[in-house]
Amino acid sequence: MSATTTIAPFSNAVVRAMRRLYPQALADSSWDNTGLLLEAPFVPSRRLSNTVLLTIDLTKAVADEAIAQQSSIIVAYHPIIFRGLKSLTLANSQQQTLLRLASHGISVYSPHTAVDAAPGGLGDWLADIVTGTKTNSVVADIDMETSSGGENASDDDNPFVEKKQTLDSPGFTLHNHPSQASLRLTKSPSPISSPIPHTRRPVVPQSPEIATHPGAGMGRVVTFNEPQSLPSLLDRIGKGMHNPKGFPIAIPQNTSIKDLSIKSIGICAGSGGSLLGNLDVDLLFTGEMSHHEALAAIEKGQVVISLFHSNSERGFLSEVLREQLEVTVDEEWVKLRKEESGNETFKEALEDDEFEVIVSEVDRDPYGIVVLKAD
Repeated sequence: MSATTTIAPFSNAVVRAMRRLYPQALADSSWDNTGLLLEAPFVPSRRLSNTVLLTIDLTKAVADEAIAQQSSIIVAYHPIIFRGLKSLTLANSQQQTLLRLASHGISVYSPHTAVDAAPGGLGDWLADIVTGTKTNSVVADIDMETSSGGENASDDDNPFVEKKQTLDSPGFTLHNHPSQASLRLTKSPSPISSPIPHTRRPVVPQSPEIATHPGAGMGRVVTFNEPQSLPSLLDRIGKGMHNPKGFPIAIPQNTSIKDLSIKSIGICAGSGGSLLGNLDVDLLFTGEMSHHEALAAIEKGQVVISLFHSNSERGFLSEVLREQLEVTVDEEWVKLRKEESGNETFKEALEDDEFEVIVSEVDRDPYGIVVLKAD
């Protein structure tokens, strides 16, 4: 009789934790592909570390990182598999990544729109930013030799911008939004500012509602009790996103930023055009919208703020998901170790009660911002 092929016990604990935090029933199954996308077999003689690596996108660089760290499982927000596969070959770069991870015993779980819809998930995280509710729970974890600090520090010393890459012309520098692993949690988070009185609701409420996750749904609509100046909102977004070099904004023609006030905001992480396009709100806040979607919005008198697709999502990993997983995986790991205590195959793996949840250091949006420096 052949031995049963199964996933590593620690990876199983992570999967159970993710399903508790973000049930797959919350995801938009009409197009999304969430859940355990790669279930790597457990090999007792090849022990991996009890480490889960968090990333937005599962790229070759992230796979290299996971392999180097001997991670047991990757939680990749974006699914690396969206459609059915007729083959798995090395000729396809994404399939090559999956095959490499499987050969190293590393599994992959993707929650995607389940995280968007969940109460306290990505939609609420972005809503917290614009309402000043978000806590300032991260600080720069900087090697002092790489930053001069002090009152006269220039933009080049900004701790929230990765080291610049010099292009062909010395007059240009390329700045990418930082991987959130360059930030570390503080012990005592404090509000960025006093929360602005408001109400919020999903754009599309979850139906049927899930008892464990009341109030879930795709997107968020924030309505302030009193109109907010656009400059104040931009300041909150800049601080909440850890001072990026810049992000696109579209405003109606014949208006200026300083003269605009905002009473209501439609919010969607990632690509928000289809979800937010028909909303009657003053501002659309998302990761990206197409040229024509943004043009249609400003023609209606709306403002559009886009952060670049994954920059609207990445900070959630270190500020929310990492801590959630540390607590929930701990509970599931204790349960699973008791349930499998008599399993000789898992005996050595179950003896290790320590684990770590880390955020990728190499994950980043494909787009950066080129900054022209004056001669």
